[in-house]
Amino acid sequence: MPKDTPDTSEQLISGGHLVAKALKNEGVDVIYTLCGGHIIDIYDGCVDEGIDVIDVRHEQVAAHAADGHARITGKPGCAVVTAGPGTTDAVTGVANAFRAESPMLLIGGQGAHSQHKMGSLQDLPHVDMMAPITKFAATVPVTERVADLVSMAFRECYHGAPGPSFLEIPRDVLDARVPVSRARVPKAGGYRASTRTAGDPAAVERLADLLVHAEKPAVLLGSQVWTARATEPAIELVRQLNLPAYMNGAGRGTLPPGDPNHFQLSRRHAFSNADVIVIVGTPFDFRMGYGKRLSPDATVVQIDLDYRTVGKNRDVDLGIVGDPGLILAAVGEAATGRLNGGASRRKEWLEELRAVEAKAIEKRLPQLRSDASPIHPYRLVSEINDFLTEDSIYIGDGGDIVTFSGQVVQPKSPGHWMDPGPLGTLGVGIPFVMAAKHARPEAEVVALFGDGAFSLTGWDFETLVRFDLPFVGIVGNNSSMNQIRYGQKAKYGDARERVGNTLGDVPFDQFARMLGGYGEEVRDPADIRPALERARESGKPSLINVWVDPDAYAPGTMNQTMYK
Repeated sequence: MPKDTPDTSEQLISGGHLVAKALKNEGVDVIYTLCGGHIIDIYDGCVDEGIDVIDVRHEQVAAHAADGHARITGKPGCAVVTAGPGTTDAVTGVANAFRAESPMLLIGGQGAHSQHKMGSLQDLPHVDMMAPITKFAATVPVTERVADLVSMAFRECYHGAPGPSFLEIPRDVLDARVPVSRARVPKAGGYRASTRTAGDPAAVERLADLLVHAEKPAVLLGSQVWTARATEPAIELVRQLNLPAYMNGAGRGTLPPGDPNHFQLSRRHAFSNADVIVIVGTPFDFRMGYGKRLSPDATVVQIDLDYRTVGKNRDVDLGIVGDPGLILAAVGEAATGRLNGGASRRKEWLEELRAVEAKAIEKRLPQLRSDASPIHPYRLVSEINDFLTEDSIYIGDGGDIVTFSGQVVQPKSPGHWMDPGPLGTLGVGIPFVMAAKHARPEAEVVALFGDGAFSLTGWDFETLVRFDLPFVGIVGNNSSMNQIRYGQKAKYGDARERVGNTLGDVPFDQFARMLGGYGEEVRDPADIRPALERARESGKPSLINVWVDPDAYAPGTMNQTMYK
């Protein structure tokens, strides 16, 4: 028998089944996908391995859902798409995960090796396109290496700050069957080391000393606090040293609203007047004014999983690279027993910040309670905030309307806030709902959409109906891409404010009912809460179409630097 001829007496396994085994070993229990001839053997393998297959209507949704799965569960998500347009459709979802530091694997099909450079169906240079927006991108060369490369891709997802990986698998590699003994299948738990590091001990001691002696400290808890599941050490340090804590991104909900150390509306005042500012797991990007919003006189400390983020765009006095949970726990231990951690002297500072918060709420109160029609967006987001329970996962998908919600809606538990992240991608809402409800079927999911944002991926509302994934959805409908409209009005005047940004008056409640969900229209602010309650009770995917004032703009929209 020739050397390369397989022994027909030995058990054979296909490339698709090797993918499924590798996914199972990583703990993946669901793939999000849109079918294609290049990838169907993976489905066959997933059925055998007990991995759920959720098929969507657009590959962007599959990629966003894999991103959302990672955020909710702390485990990597996985999307599987076909070659060519299937893979290019998923690019936006991968790019969003890249900027949001979300670990996921996208598997894309590819034409057969035997047809390389011949112009096979849907052939494109996927790896070249994906390389700049992933931590790892490769082609699987032979069937024996399929599981090995899948494991390698997952390993790279966790190098430094997490992020996405990409693998393309040629059709003949995926469909071929090879002897089990020749296939490299890394053992579960045997191919990835712990990436948690506690930072430089000397730097930890210095930070403890800075906080103990600070008169006016402030801490920002960013997305990496949730990514690293660092909630408990963050809370313990904040309470131990009596620190005012601000939260952004997925870090929202680390402290519940009403907690004495939870602050939200006084951040600008705090960052302008603090003597020590600790930024945890948030880059100095546009959301932070590239670091310029921090007092030039403050001692600035930055903690991050990625060394490339520390000191980028703004100098820092101390930078610590490592796992936020381990670092914050070590700082708390180092500060134990030292001058009461300085906690008692900060009473006046916290009272000062609380007074700033109260003044901001008082100024906004008329809009939060407004009975105007069309409905003021502040009234809508205030009603949503009051509607949330301790276990409601809140998802924001939109521009101006979600900017309103960022100032008012306060998740009551860690990991209960989801937004696109720094890429600012519209259309994440439906796929994030899909991932959150599949991963946590017992939890309530509440999503607020802008009408423009919902339109990008809204057809997958049908997927939620098909898989029985109920949620409470609200569309803040102003028939405009209002965040852009404001900028055009500011730059070019009233005569050109509606060029390219005005949408039709779409009755999204009817759309929901057409697809088998629950829908209601709301024009009177008094009807918002009853409609939300009925959506909750319906047990279906729902859309409450709320007509909001198109001439009301969020402060965050009006303060965007691109319009100035």
